[in-house]
Amino acid sequence: MDLLILFGGLVVLYFGGEFFIDGSSRMARLLGMSPLLVGLTVVAFGTSAPELGVSLQAALSGHASIAMGNVAGSNLFNTLVILGASALVAPLAINRKLVRFDVPLMILFGLTMGLFAYTDSNISKFEGALFLMMAVAYNIWLFRQGKKERQVAKAAGEELPQKTTKEFVRIAAHLIIGLIGLYFGSQWTVKGAVAIAESFGITERIIALTIISAGTSLPELAASVVATLKGERDLAVGNVVGSNIMNIVLILGATATVSSVGIDVEPDLINLDIPMSIFAMLLCFPFFLRDTMNRWVGGSFLAIYVGYVIYIL
Repeated sequence: MDLLILFGGLVVLYFGGEFFIDGSSRMARLLGMSPLLVGLTVVAFGTSAPELGVSLQAALSGHASIAMGNVAGSNLFNTLVILGASALVAPLAINRKLVRFDVPLMILFGLTMGLFAYTDSNISKFEGALFLMMAVAYNIWLFRQGKKERQVAKAAGEELPQKTTKEFVRIAAHLIIGLIGLYFGSQWTVKGAVAIAESFGITERIIALTIISAGTSLPELAASVVATLKGERDLAVGNVVGSNIMNIVLILGATATVSSVGIDVEPDLINLDIPMSIFAMLLCFPFFLRDTMNRWVGGSFLAIYVGYVIYIL
């Protein structure tokens, strides 16, 4: 039964990714937004919804430490597995706008997370509130960029798709169906995987870093791989960078804020897992500077993740 739940979750995740990418791409064309910007905002937030739900539930039930492992593990999975798998499907062309602002910001947020965790082995409610303010400021900036893109497209005389009620309804339906598929698919996947893992006596930290983080990151994997197959490579890369940022400033921020004592961070997370997640984000930067990630780089990223999982297990 656990295997059936796991397999069913993966199938639902894939088709949820199909619907969500299609709706996002249509919305991008309709609003004159670039696929990169849609990946950084709508897709990143939508595919991070499972992480947010799992982390908040863990905090409210007195297991806030799971949230830290979930965020560190999810960012590792996003960077090494999702970028790696997407690059294996097709070499990724990296948008220069991403390299100039969003990737350095992702690394800065990661270093800030490490600093907060290292100072007193805790992400306090105040630090969580700071992260939430960063999330608000970042999204305001992104939507202002979207407004500028529309103005530039209009000034250049580009013809945008006609905004009809039928098209809005179609986009909304695809986005909603996609989000539902991503959410329930990830939940079923995690439920089946955790049940299988617990039968082997794996610790809570290991489950959070591997099965839960990988399970809640499967929407990002499905969305990015499907986007790559459809030729929307800006959307695929933007989804990973945007999801990493949202995991830190939104998910970690919200979890620390609602938790009564913030998030206590285990020594192993401080000494190994958080530095490893920061290293992974730093590792992608030189390849982004080259404007491309080829299949060899993608395979190397996947090999690093496999080595990390073998080590912690």
